[in-house]
Amino acid sequence: QVQLLESGGGLVQAGDSLRLSCVASGRTYSRYAMGWFRQAPGKEREFVAVISNSGDITYYSDSVEGRFAISRDNDKNTGYLQMNDLKPEDTALYYCSVALFVTTTSSAYNYWGQGTQVTVSS
Repeated sequence: QVQLLESGGGLVQAGDSLRLSCVASGRTYSRYAMGWFRQAPGKEREFVAVISNSGDITYYSDSVEGRFAISRDNDKNTGYLQMNDLKPEDTALYYCSVALFVTTTSSAYNYWGQGTQVTVSS
């Protein structure tokens, strides 16, 4: 029902910024909370940020609090993750997904994109 396409990743230096985008297809995107997760090789998928369907509620992992900002534009069916002051430990494949409610638990998310790679060198 919902197809997601992440973009905006790349190879950057520590301290740089990136803005990830998540374009959703389908007419039900505005009903869902939208979250960002990341996964590094050999590690489990990690919660990064989530925003409610209306945009009024956001949560961030402790590791990105103050550096990342999640937002969405429902009129454009697009979610964003602004990443500032990137660190090598931010290196991962970043996924966006949607859920029926605001949660940090990946198992609650129903659809996933293919991910966009973020690599941060020191």
